Amino acid sequence: MIFLRRALRIAVFTLVVLPLTAVIATQQAAADSRRQHQTDAGTARRMLAQLKVARPLSLRGYSHRRFQPRWAHHKGRCDARETVLSRDGRGVRRNAACHPVKGVWYSPYDGKRLRSEKLVDVDHVVPLAYAWRTGARTWSQARRRAFANDLTRPELVTVSHSANIAKGGQGPQSWRPQRRGYWCRYATSWITVKHHYRLFVTRKEKVALLNMLRTCSRS
Repeated sequence: MIFLRRALRIAVFTLVVLPLTAVIATQQAAADSRRQHQTDAGTARRMLAQLKVARPLSLRGYSHRRFQPRWAHHKGRCDARETVLSRDGRGVRRNAACHPVKGVWYSPYDGKRLRSEKLVDVDHVVPLAYAWRTGARTWSQARRRAFANDLTRPELVTVSHSANIAKGGQGPQSWRPQRRGYWCRYATSWITVKHHYRLFVTRKEKVALLNMLRTCSRS
């Protein structure tokens, strides 16, 4: 009987303490996430302040092929697109040519979970056409190609085909991810890429980015 009462006390203690521990851990993770977002936002604001503000240039002379006649190879047979799809997906299986034939991908722009490679695209966070209008038109072909295949900066991300089509070549003053919860990450990624490549921003673009960064403290 004494053993039974002790076992019951242990069971009750486990039922109460473990969920409480889980809640505390979750709250701590959320707090850490908020601090990280705030740090990222602060850094992004400083980088944004360093970027030149100017009027957008003409799209005259632009062609996708000036940046990307094809995806550059990254390792062996895998090109940059295939590398990003493998990086961003879950349970990705590739054929002998490195092309993904199976997997699950999450699109952070609209929250869709996609189970076919045909439904996803690899998006350039700063669109190639937009980069052209904000300074890339003066670059060498080699620099434009490096930009279009950059796996180091947050320039390439797997998204749904529908979200990629809706975005097109627009900047944040004209288009934002459907998921407001992704605005912080989107703005910091955009600014990080532009800062690294010394692309300028327009006045409306800068205002839109600052507005999106305000969501970071609530993420």
